Amino acid sequence: MRDSKAMRGGSPIIVFAVVALVLAGCGGSEEISEEDAEQAREDSRSALLEQTTDKPGGQGFEPGEVGGTWVDSINNDPKSFNTLNARDADTGDVAGVFYDALADYDPNEREWEPNVASWDIEVDEAEDSLRVVFTLRDDLYWTTPGQSPEEGVKVTSDDVIYWYEEIQGDRRLQQPGYSQQFVTMPDGSDERIRVEKIDDRRFAMIYPRIVANPVLSSNMTFGPRHKYKPAKDEDGVEGVLNLYSVDTDVTTIPSMGPYHVTEYSPGVRVVLERNPHYWDTDEEGTSYPYFERFVYRVVPDRNTEFLLFQDGTKDSYTARPEDLEELVTAEDKDYTVYNGGEALGAGFFTFNQNPENMDPVVQSWFSQTEFRQAMSSLLNRERIARQVYRGLAEPARHFFARANPFFDEDIRLEYTFDPDRATELLADIGIEQDEEGVMRDPDGNAVEFTINMGAENNVGIDTANIFADELDKVGINAKIRPIDFQQLVEKVRQTYEWEAVLLGAWTWYWPSQGSNVWPSGGDFHIWHPLQEEPATEWEARIDELYNEGRFTADEARRREIYDEYQRLVLEQVPMLWTVHPLSFAGVRDKWNNVFYDTLNGLDTRYLYLKDEFR
Repeated sequence: MRDSKAMRGGSPIIVFAVVALVLAGCGGSEEISEEDAEQAREDSRSALLEQTTDKPGGQGFEPGEVGGTWVDSINNDPKSFNTLNARDADTGDVAGVFYDALADYDPNEREWEPNVASWDIEVDEAEDSLRVVFTLRDDLYWTTPGQSPEEGVKVTSDDVIYWYEEIQGDRRLQQPGYSQQFVTMPDGSDERIRVEKIDDRRFAMIYPRIVANPVLSSNMTFGPRHKYKPAKDEDGVEGVLNLYSVDTDVTTIPSMGPYHVTEYSPGVRVVLERNPHYWDTDEEGTSYPYFERFVYRVVPDRNTEFLLFQDGTKDSYTARPEDLEELVTAEDKDYTVYNGGEALGAGFFTFNQNPENMDPVVQSWFSQTEFRQAMSSLLNRERIARQVYRGLAEPARHFFARANPFFDEDIRLEYTFDPDRATELLADIGIEQDEEGVMRDPDGNAVEFTINMGAENNVGIDTANIFADELDKVGINAKIRPIDFQQLVEKVRQTYEWEAVLLGAWTWYWPSQGSNVWPSGGDFHIWHPLQEEPATEWEARIDELYNEGRFTADEARRREIYDEYQRLVLEQVPMLWTVHPLSFAGVRDKWNNVFYDTLNGLDTRYLYLKDEFR
């Protein structure tokens, strides 16, 4: 799915002025009913929505002309120019521009399309095996800024095979694609998907059994073998991870993607220039993107981003709740605010069930299903939508995203906000209030824990505070502790020294997504990763369903599998999803080919300047 610049944050607002005025009238003697207050909020919401524009993606882009500079921003300097170290969104935005995926997915047509490779699928039903034979395009080159293709290095199947075997396939590098390389066999054992070189442009992914979506399982981005292999041969894993640090001369980094990085000024900006030899072109043969330069300004926070958009410096801006009204009501504005609709994903809380480095008392609470169900019943999603997102967000009640082909409106979370039910669930496992109203477990331990989230995530901090407030009302003490995002990643992925966390949105678009998340042996099975054997019966069943769904081609049977899969996740609530925010983006009116929605994003590669701005 193409979304060359992720539009992060950005949830719209609702105006509370009407409610406030009514409450303040007649010296405070007037009272307003909850129904009237809700109606006032809905009226304000509707008034704002009427001032936004719907222009969903998935439509035809007209050919454009090359020229202009697109200015965007990131809140942090990139930590590396090596995609293997891209643990945060800002680093990922920058480090990802050098590469491209084998295949692309059209979310509107729900079908795979060739990207840098085409493919043929060969199925042997008698042997229960499958081969996906990929053929790379013949016009792919690793080049640095100013190089012609002839001066660069041709992309070959050796690049893909090396990346699969020595980068994704090296567990020490902890890459998400590692777990995707294995298939669970009927006897429960795991067997690796093999890769085989055919010639310089062709290679085969050989599956030990038939899978339902082999293109998804095989799809990957990859880097230049001629750079990564010498680094690994000389210094091993550390050599690979240290390649292309922030001290690197960025003009020496080869790219096969739509951009080269030509400048990095720490704390100031990152400059990308279009790759004139990029393979993807419009119908007239012009390479995308159309603009000559893409500039990321490094700014300290979202407030500064908003000011830069207001003064005309930035070309787009994803509105926060507190920004939207000012954006849509500004006079003489030279931009349009687009309504992207409800986000596919949602932020989530999760509780550490891993016994390693955990207080055994706290871990014992978190490992009980009734405790997690109670926590979900104390997560006031409606209040979060109302207060944090100013009413323009929807409570998250489903596991799959609505765009998922196996989404079912009727399969929804049962444990929504209900404090009475929460206390009953806790009582079922012996956790009850003492005479002072403090929740204690059967051994007399007060129920309390710490929730971590990224220190820069203001929306997440507000969300966690609302959750903590509802917990406090029933006698549970949740301490909110924002920390540096990199420290948070280390806690979650390496040291396991955390109790509860709030993390960013995940989107389960395909039912078989999350190969390193949902199987119990996955390295990002976040609440208890890398299990040698499933720790619980429900995780064992998730393993079975996940694998059975991957290997079942019959559509009706797959639906039965994924229906049970969804229901089980929603019953066990290993993750407590919060809300799906509505997304709004302001884009300068000087650009043509602007389409925006949460399914397709804002694809900047197709944007080009209108004639009067050239």
